[in-house]
Amino acid sequence: MAPIADAERRRLRDLDARHHLHPFTVHHDLARRGSRVVVRAEGAWIETADGRRLLDGMAGLWCVNVGYGREELVRAGRAQLAELPYYNTFFQCTTPPATELAAELARLLPAGMERIFFGCSGSEANDTAVKSVWYFWNLQGRPEKKHIVSRRSAYHGVGLGSGSLSGLAHMHAPFDLPLERFHHIGDPHWFRDGGDLDPDSFGRLAASWLEEKILELGPERVAAFWGEPIQGAGGAIVPPASYWPEIERICRKYDVLLVADEVITGFGRTGRTFGFETFGFTPDIVVMAKGLSSGYQPISAVAFGRRVGEAIFAADTEFAHGVTYAGHPVACRVALANLRLMAREGLFTRAAGPAGARFRRRLEALAHHPLVGEVRVCGFLAGIELVADKEARRPFPPERGVGLRAREIAIEEGIVMRAVRDTMILAPPLTLSDGEIDFLAEAVRRTFDRLAAELDRSSG
Repeated sequence: MAPIADAERRRLRDLDARHHLHPFTVHHDLARRGSRVVVRAEGAWIETADGRRLLDGMAGLWCVNVGYGREELVRAGRAQLAELPYYNTFFQCTTPPATELAAELARLLPAGMERIFFGCSGSEANDTAVKSVWYFWNLQGRPEKKHIVSRRSAYHGVGLGSGSLSGLAHMHAPFDLPLERFHHIGDPHWFRDGGDLDPDSFGRLAASWLEEKILELGPERVAAFWGEPIQGAGGAIVPPASYWPEIERICRKYDVLLVADEVITGFGRTGRTFGFETFGFTPDIVVMAKGLSSGYQPISAVAFGRRVGEAIFAADTEFAHGVTYAGHPVACRVALANLRLMAREGLFTRAAGPAGARFRRRLEALAHHPLVGEVRVCGFLAGIELVADKEARRPFPPERGVGLRAREIAIEEGIVMRAVRDTMILAPPLTLSDGEIDFLAEAVRRTFDRLAAELDRSSG
């Protein structure tokens, strides 16, 4: 389709600068630069108002797992809007889509994980899970078990509870977070912190930091450990294989609930339906969003394992929690259509097959590039760490903004790639063709070549 006329593009950008506050933004700086206006999308490609076509290497925001323009999901939403555009799940009510989706999730999850609570976002779902953990321990007659441990590079959302779970310092200082009861330990980031240890030895060491924190706080006071199977916004930190089984062992030893935040890793991203399956552990609570509807509708869910779910179900006290749009019928019907489409097309496991192998192979070939310190790939999720010195694993000074410049060059090369400091992140739709995988990898290589040339000129 033709690009939007210049006058209309200017009008939209001016309105955006005047009225629209964006997430994670220095607003006056964005107003000066002007927003990139995205107007349409198809498959793995987005199109901007000026007619530029970009391969979306981030699947929106880690979420458009089935790609854009899937007519099955459009039809599901349209049909539900015509039949019942909204009804609440308060006051002893439900709707067919909410009921069917809860049952479908229970079928996909481990045996015994049969109680599902819906929300609208990952942040909201993590806040729900925090309150539910505290509620569970109150029901057990153990109100002292309220402290929660997560990790320093964790991202679990932006609410008061979910923002406190998140371990990113720049999210805390402006808002007087974290709240009390929230604690953070180090990440299983072997490339950055592993030193001379082999990955499995480092994985066990990183897990031991949880045991140290539990003993410091007192096991009788620790309610839960929270973790993303792969830390996404913290830099695509893929843990060593030894890490998660040891984390689970420690949680069971001290009767600490284990919460898996699958907002990014769920629904095929790692080559299994859920990331905890890929890494070999069984959580007590699972938090989901993003790929649940492939981003076509805002929806999230919290699933409770048998111990927690049955305690909540059997409680005589009211579970006094919920939001207006919990179990929204349109969102649930679209999510249900999305899950059925993924099952029919084999997308839950596609990243573990030949397409995922090609994605890994093409990106791991970049490890030889002079700027690349490490390439981390799991399924259709990758982090490429840019460094000033490969042998010493020495990063660039933050003030050089190397990752942000790489992100800008990537757009010029025709792809969307995210920067987390100087780690470049890719999490494309699970539907990428072989040709699109090759295009993506070649665009990344061109980006790094151009970046290296710029850095050489600036230091010469």
